[in-house]
Amino acid sequence: MFMRPSDRRTVLQGTTIFIAIWALMTGCSDSATSPDDQGGVLRAAVAVAQVAGAITGQETPLADEANTGKNLGFDTHTYPGDRTMRAWKEAPGAPYSWVGYYLPSPCHKDASWTGKRELLMGMGWGLAVVYVGQQTWGRKPRKVSAARLASLAKAGTTCNADLLSAARGAADGADAIRMAAREGFAPQSIVFLDIERMETMPQAMRDYYLAWARALLSDGSYRPGVYVHAHNAQIVHDDLVSAFRAAGLKEEPRIWIASGRGFDEGKAPQDVGFAFAGVWQGMLDVARAVADIRLPVDVNVSSWTSPSEPEAATK
Repeated sequence: MFMRPSDRRTVLQGTTIFIAIWALMTGCSDSATSPDDQGGVLRAAVAVAQVAGAITGQETPLADEANTGKNLGFDTHTYPGDRTMRAWKEAPGAPYSWVGYYLPSPCHKDASWTGKRELLMGMGWGLAVVYVGQQTWGRKPRKVSAARLASLAKAGTTCNADLLSAARGAADGADAIRMAAREGFAPQSIVFLDIERMETMPQAMRDYYLAWARALLSDGSYRPGVYVHAHNAQIVHDDLVSAFRAAGLKEEPRIWIASGRGFDEGKAPQDVGFAFAGVWQGMLDVARAVADIRLPVDVNVSSWTSPSEPEAATK
C-alpha cells in the first residue's frame, strides 16, 4: 500500500516510541537494579535513541556520546621508562591510547613520572593526571590535637588517615594545583583525586575531598575529577556535582570508577553501571605485554583518548 512520506514517518516514529517504552519497561521492571543491569538498561536506551534518530533524522548527541568512549588506557605505579613507553605506543596494533600520570602527592611519593609530560605527549600518549590524597586505610579517622599534627609533620608523615579533614583537603588541593602547574599541564586540565574503596565513608573523608575539589574550583586553574570505587561512586559523584553547581559550573565532573565486575575491554565506561562514568578501571595488577615488553598494569576504558584534556581540546 502506498503511503505518503509524512504518513510513513508517523508510523515509524510510533513504532520507535513503542520499542522505547518496551525497552524501558523490561529493563526497569525491577526497582532494585544491579550495576550490571543498569549498564544493560543504559545500552538499550542508547540503542533506541539512536534508532529513533536515524528514523526521524534528528541528532542524538547524548546517545552517540554514551555509545562511544572505548579508548583503552593503563596505569601503573612507577614510570616504565622512555623505551618501554615508546614501544608500547608505536608497536603495530598497540592497544592503549592513554596512561595514568601520577603527580607527587601525599600518598604517592614516587616521583618517577615527574618531567615526562612533554615527552609522553610527543609520543602520542593521552594522559590522566592522578593525585593520590589522604585515605581511610580501612579505619575510622581520629580527631587529633594540634600537638599530634605537629608531631606527624615533624616526623615527615604526609599520608595518614588521621590527617583527613577539610583543612587538609584545602591544603592538598593547593598542592595538586602546584604539582600540575609544575608539570606544565594546560589550564582547565582535569586532575583526578584518588579515593580508594571504603566500606563505610566517614564524614572526615567527605570533608576532605570536598575541600580538595573546592580548592581547585576556587583557583580556577584546573578542574577536579575523582577516581573512586563503584561502592562509593554515587555519593562522591553527587557531592562533586554540588560543588560544581555552587561554583556556578553546569558541566559534569569527570568520574573514573574502579570495579572488576563485568569488565570487558570492549565495553564503554558507562557499562560499569553508572551513566556518569567517564573512565572504568576493571582490571588491577594484571600482566600485559606489548612489543614483547611485559608490565604489571591496571586496565581502563575511557570516553576520552586523553582523560585529563580540557573539554574544548577534546571536541
